[in-house]
Amino acid sequence: MVERWFRDLTDKQIRRGVFKSVADLIAAIQAYVDYHNDHPKPFVWTAKAEDIIAKYRRAKAVLDKVQTA
Repeated sequence: MVERWFRDLTDKQIRRGVFKSVADLIAAIQAYVDYHNDHPKPFVWTAKAEDIIAKYRRAKAVLDKVQTA
């Protein structure tokens, strides 16, 4: 979840931004954090547990093949 939050921070606040100083960058990050805290949205999982487990098993099978090759 933390990786997703940092991705959103990067995509919505930092990427393509113009920051003339470190202080400007810090201010932009703080503004995003403040907004996010004032307008929280809970994360809702949409994938079924069975689908996640199946995907994990497929990935593990591929990795096992690579490791033994």
